[in-house]
Amino acid sequence: MSDELEHIWSEVRAELSATIDEPIYRIWLEPLRAVDLTDESLTVEASPQTYRWIRERFGRVLQTSVAAVLGPHLTVDIVESRPSGQSRRTDPRAPSTAVCTTPPQLTQAAWGNPKLTFDQFVIGDSNRLAHAAALAVSELPAQAYNPLFICGPPGVGKTHLLQSIATFIATHNPGLNVRCTTGESFTNDFLRALGSGRLDTFKAGFRHVDVLLIDDVQFLERKIKTEEEFFHTFNALYDAGSQIVLTSDRPPSDLQALEDRLRERFQSGLVADIRPPDLPTRTTILRKRAQHDGLELVHPHALEAIATRITINVRALEGALIRVVAFSSLTGRPLSAELATEVLDGLYPKADPPVRSIADIKAAACEQFGISGEELVSPTRTARLAWPRQVAMYLARELTQESLPTIGREFGGRDHTTVLHAWRRTEERMSTNASSRTAVEELRTRLTTPSC
Repeated sequence: MSDELEHIWSEVRAELSATIDEPIYRIWLEPLRAVDLTDESLTVEASPQTYRWIRERFGRVLQTSVAAVLGPHLTVDIVESRPSGQSRRTDPRAPSTAVCTTPPQLTQAAWGNPKLTFDQFVIGDSNRLAHAAALAVSELPAQAYNPLFICGPPGVGKTHLLQSIATFIATHNPGLNVRCTTGESFTNDFLRALGSGRLDTFKAGFRHVDVLLIDDVQFLERKIKTEEEFFHTFNALYDAGSQIVLTSDRPPSDLQALEDRLRERFQSGLVADIRPPDLPTRTTILRKRAQHDGLELVHPHALEAIATRITINVRALEGALIRVVAFSSLTGRPLSAELATEVLDGLYPKADPPVRSIADIKAAACEQFGISGEELVSPTRTARLAWPRQVAMYLARELTQESLPTIGREFGGRDHTTVLHAWRRTEERMSTNASSRTAVEELRTRLTTPSC
């Protein structure tokens, strides 16, 4: 590439990166190379596996970015680069010669929920990374993130994304053999095969697939034989170039009862967490559900009232909408904010969060992190104790009205600057580490839930 062409292409890439979401840009457009420039066109080279897909999906945005840099008279020509070797995967939109089989887990019932598609998934700050990663592996299995590990508390959309991946591949790349199951089903199938002497059949059913989707993989914890079998299944699929997608209610680092070698493999790809949706996302979810179900008479303020009250998860959110709609239908009253509040007051009564003392926070932190009260306030600064201590001081500042000096005295006679440092350090770690953020939020929830 000449210096002039390299400079021009860097400007085009800057335009692209400003237009396209960062994960999508990194996967699809960053690998492109500009190979020729004439008075009429800019030639861009893509890999044999992706160039048609990029031409179809990103041709327009490429043309717009080139026009912004070089003017509207130039066209973009996306060509196939010369392959350096054979690839197991084919173009995601090209016909496949593989035999398409339908394992028992992919019956019509497993795919049949029309809401569980990417089109019906509501994107917000709490799930943006997980959604982008799931879409990427759907479009190009085993060439984006492998394995993909999606984690988050129940009811936030993990199964929705898993089903969306399965549906997308079945629609756009039907030649690929996809197997979708759960950690519990994998365990039960393995035990039945073990008891009936049909292990070879079981192994063939899981190891000869192109895409394996496992929901609730945390179910494998403390099941030694099943973990051993899944370890070998994971290795066989990964070595063969198959895509693996797993979901769990916790990040891999928190699956302490799982074998180290499995945790390491789960963490070897992309770990994408999903957090409970914020208020705007919850409102959008309800609006989309109402549109999908044809509920035209729902007042927007009613949706806002439900979204404000229900913060647990998406399932509870949609369940509340169903109850409010049913009450409106049975009583003949309009779907207003007043009606929603009346119904929800009976189902989800408002409760003031409990008043917590520093002693309560210290006890909860010791229980969650598995340390003693003496260790929590000791002068020891090892990582095993420093992080729980920082979290406890952080929550003491967040959840109580005590002063910084008072909090410091409760933690082994430390001064107020130590408490302030702990608060800042916890904020920083939560912003950069999903596992840390999850641990702090779980502890906060335990301390602020009235039933706790």
